[in-house]
Order: sequence, then structure tokens, then C-alpha cells
Amino acid sequence: MFNKKHLALLASAGSLSLVGMATAQADTLEDTIERGAVQCGVSDGLPGFSAPDDDGNWQGIDVDVCRAVAAAVLGDADAVNYISLNAVERFTALQSGEVDVLSRNTTWTTTRDTTLGLNFTGVTFMTAKASWLPATWVLPVPTSLMAPLSAFSQVPLPS
Repeated sequence: MFNKKHLALLASAGSLSLVGMATAQADTLEDTIERGAVQCGVSDGLPGFSAPDDDGNWQGIDVDVCRAVAAAVLGDADAVNYISLNAVERFTALQSGEVDVLSRNTTWTTTRDTTLGLNFTGVTFMTAKASWLPATWVLPVPTSLMAPLSAFSQVPLPS
């Protein structure tokens, strides 16, 4: 059984973009089961990660992570309430219990990992910084080092 702590999903941006699950404070699992839905904190609109479509349906990788948590915890991938959070609000919302899970871009730093009462785990997205150079300075990248698009295909969630 889980200890009485928050689940938090933290995605990072910047030098390294990482997403992780973390534990924080009391009764989240029991509250989530009683409520029948996961309160999932997402970005306030970052296409590809979390943004509502024209019909108001949330889409993106962070939304898919929220759906996976709901499917695992409640057996229903649609049992999610998306809470739009900006960068200032995200940690406070998680620590206060406003959200059960945080799935949005957040740089994973040692300070955040050790002082916020959260534990980052599981990487779901990573980027790296890049520098612009004159084209004459750039060496060609062998195609054997490039990941095929199929490596990034979406895995369907259970219905």
C-alpha cells in the first residue's frame, strides 16, 4: 500500500526537460479514490504537452501521463480533472493538495528535489540546449544517430 503522500508528476524544461513522479503529503490516494477523479495540474497551454483543442478536450503528452495515472489508480483513463497552472502556481498547488499530480514542464534541479518535499522520478521527456553556429561550422550528423519517428509513436491507453 502507498504511504500517505502526494503523487506528483513533474516535467522539466530548459537545459534538461524531465518529467517525474514524486511523493509529497497526506491522504492523496484515498482522497483521489473517494473523489473518483485525479486532479491533474498541467501547463496553462503548451501545444504538444497540454492544451485544449477547439472542443475543449485537453491533448498532449502531459495530458496522456495524467490519463495513464487515472487508468492505473482508478481504472478509467477519462477520470481526470485538468487544472491549468502557470509556473508560479505549480508547486504551491501540489503542496497544498489542490492537485494530486503535477504533469507539466519543470526543470529538475537539486534544490527543487531537496527542498520542496517532492521526489522527481521517471523521465518522460528530455531536451538539450542548442547553440546557433554558422552553417560552415556544423558537421553533418550521420542518419544512423537519428532516432526513427516510430520510436516516438503514441501508445494507446486502456479504455
